Amino acid sequence: MSDTAIAPSVTRIALASFIGTAIEFYDFYIYGMAAALVIGPVFFPDGDPATQALSSFLTFAVAFLTRPLGAMLFGHFGDRIGRKTTLVTSLLVMGISTTLIGVLPAYAEIGTWAPVLLCLLRFGQGIGLGGEWGGAALLATENAPAGKRGWYGMFPQLGPPVGFLLATGSFLLLAHLLSDQEFKDWGWRLPFLASSVLVVIGLYVRLALDETPVFAKVLAQHQRVSLPVLEILKHHGSSLLLGALGMVVCYALFYIATVFSLSYGTTSLHIPRQQFLGMLCIAVIFMAAATPLSAWAGDQFGRRPVLLIASSAACLSGFALQPMLESGSPLIITAFLALELFLMGATFAPMGALLPELFPTQLRYTGAGTAYNLGGILGASFAPYIAQRLVSEGGLAWVGAYVSIAAAISLLAVYRMRETRDNQWT
Repeated sequence: MSDTAIAPSVTRIALASFIGTAIEFYDFYIYGMAAALVIGPVFFPDGDPATQALSSFLTFAVAFLTRPLGAMLFGHFGDRIGRKTTLVTSLLVMGISTTLIGVLPAYAEIGTWAPVLLCLLRFGQGIGLGGEWGGAALLATENAPAGKRGWYGMFPQLGPPVGFLLATGSFLLLAHLLSDQEFKDWGWRLPFLASSVLVVIGLYVRLALDETPVFAKVLAQHQRVSLPVLEILKHHGSSLLLGALGMVVCYALFYIATVFSLSYGTTSLHIPRQQFLGMLCIAVIFMAAATPLSAWAGDQFGRRPVLLIASSAACLSGFALQPMLESGSPLIITAFLALELFLMGATFAPMGALLPELFPTQLRYTGAGTAYNLGGILGASFAPYIAQRLVSEGGLAWVGAYVSIAAAISLLAVYRMRETRDNQWT
């Protein structure tokens, strides 16, 4: 069979790598929004609203803590068996966990078992999502022609803004169609149940995949490693650490601008839920717009200079958080959300190529996925919780400082990295 016959089209690669991350991030984001709006009173009814919010944000953190475990688990099989089977399985794990949250009884029905089961399902979400991104990034970049890895690596990076739009749009629609009580009683469950339909679509696309040519070569040459994670810790520990720290700014920007800001805007600023969700829908368009621009720039000028500039801008943006959020003006707040999400897209897009480029082929799934998800622990797992505590203790200025510090961490990590754009796959 000729190479032309087996080579997948750009459209097929783009769709297959994009659709899984869009669905899985939809699953993850609907929980983040539910955590900001309804999880507290439904699963933690005892205590004041601030305590409910803190408890809700702790359950939000559970999945981030398990994501590196999912990355190592799925990465092991992705580097041993192949990308295709692993990607299908990760999508199933995530989708089943999300759908079950939609039918989980509330605290009023089963008592303390409700938050316990909720945490278990969040564990499942974290395991599934931990295995998703690395495989999707490899599916795109390992099929990329020379000089186009950044552009191809953009495809899975477009999944998060689209998943976020789907998640936000679903909650916005419910806000218009249902009363607050109906939403609290049962309406919030509908986006979780809808995930099962999206997963079927994703599986249909994923099952038609072929193995990437780069990994097929590894299989043909019998170059697989018995325990990829141990090999990474032995010989690629610095790449793992720098990659994880480089991701911190992406996560901090996103979850402060979305989950924390949604909670703060609706409770402290008393902006109607549907209005704030609409503001977020506008803002996330800027994230989607920044993604191809930053990916293109990464191919043209290198991953490192693009990330250094974007991380520096993110560091400065922390100083804008207090005055813009405290303004109370929907226009100014939307402008702040758009700024943060634009910078999130600018720092996030190059990572689709950079993290895979840090590791050799036989370790790439494990290495890229683990670095990506370790960054989630550092930058996102407790970000809404920490922000909520900082507001209570010192005000919004402290939250802005948190954003600037997270960006400075990534800035330093990228500064210590070597340029990877011209790396040859090995």
